[in-house]
Amino acid sequence: MTVGAFRTVDHHGPLRAVVVGAGAMGRAWLNTVDASPTVDLVGVVDLDPNAATAALSACGVPPVPVSTSLSALAEATLPDLVVDVTIPSAHYSVTREALDLGLAVLGEKPLAATLAEAIGLVVAAERAGRLFAVSQNRRHSPGLAALRRQVWTLGAVGTVSTEFFRAPRFGGFREEMEHPLLLDMAIHPFDAARYLVGGDPVTVWCEEFNPHWSWYRGDAAATAIFEMTGGVRYLYTGSWCAPGLETSWNGRWRVSGRHGAAVWDGEGEPVVEHAVPVAGAAEAAAESRARGWGSPSPTDIAGSLADFEHALRTGLPPSTVAADNLLSLAMVHGAIASAGTGTRVVIADLLAEAHRDAVDGADEDLRPALRDWRPPTPGGNGGGSGAGT
Repeated sequence: MTVGAFRTVDHHGPLRAVVVGAGAMGRAWLNTVDASPTVDLVGVVDLDPNAATAALSACGVPPVPVSTSLSALAEATLPDLVVDVTIPSAHYSVTREALDLGLAVLGEKPLAATLAEAIGLVVAAERAGRLFAVSQNRRHSPGLAALRRQVWTLGAVGTVSTEFFRAPRFGGFREEMEHPLLLDMAIHPFDAARYLVGGDPVTVWCEEFNPHWSWYRGDAAATAIFEMTGGVRYLYTGSWCAPGLETSWNGRWRVSGRHGAAVWDGEGEPVVEHAVPVAGAAEAAAESRARGWGSPSPTDIAGSLADFEHALRTGLPPSTVAADNLLSLAMVHGAIASAGTGTRVVIADLLAEAHRDAVDGADEDLRPALRDWRPPTPGGNGGGSGAGT
């Protein structure tokens, strides 16, 4: 996939960051930015300024300016980037405002509340020449990175599967939302599957349901089968109301390839077995042990921040740049559409429909650029089966 050029930073000092959103995840980002030796926190935006001040205090972060207005705070603090940690329904307005101010944006997942809004933001970022990326923090898991190195020793990949079974009682909006599992959680394994095999979604069939004992209003369980580029099949099955023998938050993974299989329990070191000796397999295992465990590389959202900073310094887009992450978000909305219609959904058709909706709903300022934009073609970013033959 072609990613538009974006403006890099023109100074060598620490990047200046404003965090928007002072909730629980906002506090995690405040700690992460504060701990970074190369990024300085210069301000916090929240609808409730007292909440922003309380979050800074609770995190032990030195006081910085707080405001209810991103524009006002940006004028006062001159940041390089915005970290958007607001609720999904606010992602479009916050990100669009930041881009219009000439700021780079690192957002929490999802890109936006709808696929059409996400397309609008991708086009707005390209028009502004600013970097817009998503924090897919699972890509910075040492275990997933180690599994990916093993996958590349398996030859052509046939199937990938994820099992995810947990029973969290969140309370609040998750227990009231529609499609809680698919909308709030499945983006992580869906994006990780793309990362593992270097492929993109082509079609999806999904069934969504709610066990009768569920404490969620919306369907909290789902099974989905994706056809990926290169003929790979990805199977996801999960539930958020599944007490007993729970998987890790990363799920339980299995990858089956031409030369063998690899499994990962989501926490420990992946296990691989080759049917025949494979050149490079021993080296991959050694590299996993050397790099995958106790590695100094930043993990979780600190890894997302480090990738984003590297992109702003070099002009090389991060792997979760928004234009590419559209395909991960399309997996979520494709699964929801399939469950609703009982039919297989073609991802390219879904993106084309969302593009039409984006054009129809756009303001006059953005509509011409949206009309000229073309939805990504699965596999167009150089993806494939992710393995040799």
